[in-house]
Amino acid sequence: MNSLIHDYRNTINGVLELIEGEQESFEKAAKVIVEAFLADKMVHVIGPGGHSNMGVEEVLWRAGGLAIWDAILDPGTNLIHGAKRSNIIERTPGYAKGVLDAYHVGAEKGEVMVIVNAYGINSMTIDTVQECKARQVTTIAVTSDSFAKIVPNGHPSRHPSGKNLFEETDIYINNHLPVGDAVVEIEGYGQKVGSTSTFCNCFVMNCLSVTIVNEMVKRGIKPPVFVSANMPGGDEHNRNLEEKYGKLVKHLL
Repeated sequence: MNSLIHDYRNTINGVLELIEGEQESFEKAAKVIVEAFLADKMVHVIGPGGHSNMGVEEVLWRAGGLAIWDAILDPGTNLIHGAKRSNIIERTPGYAKGVLDAYHVGAEKGEVMVIVNAYGINSMTIDTVQECKARQVTTIAVTSDSFAKIVPNGHPSRHPSGKNLFEETDIYINNHLPVGDAVVEIEGYGQKVGSTSTFCNCFVMNCLSVTIVNEMVKRGIKPPVFVSANMPGGDEHNRNLEEKYGKLVKHLL
């Protein structure tokens, strides 16, 4: 057995166990989202910066996932248009406002925004949570406090205010990101490898989806859940959801 991969797996398993302990936050967030769903209000999800977009892509048109997610996938921070470019844009104060405007976030009272950013300190992230507050949009943060505690004010990766997402949001789901993100130590090499943030973000988003569906079922609501399009009957099952939510979710069709 490769001991490095074994150690990496064990570390990730430990993080997932910590996330499992966030049940109270999951349930609180799920209730807010179900209430928005019942009121026909939008449930947005954004990953403001680089790899955080993967947490958003994870729940868009996903087997076993909800059709209600309005995935905000901004080309400016998507890695496909340039990794360093993404990093520059996520550090640009004021950029988030235009993105939220483009997706009509806050057009109605009662909307919800899930903000997925494991570090929770960059300008786009903090501008997003502050803009949502100003627009009376309830915010749920999938983030951590690990970087918030060690990155000093004035660092290029920080919002000019020095504020942290986990403190600014209405509901905080701790994804327990390890300090530094990378966790594997290799003998003879001084830098850790093997990132964890995408595992953290995607696991939280799937746990949240599971909790939302469970809350819907307890209330006697039929959850709008996709099945795999690769399964027999998958296209037929999904078609009705696509026709309904394709009018609301920009990136669904």
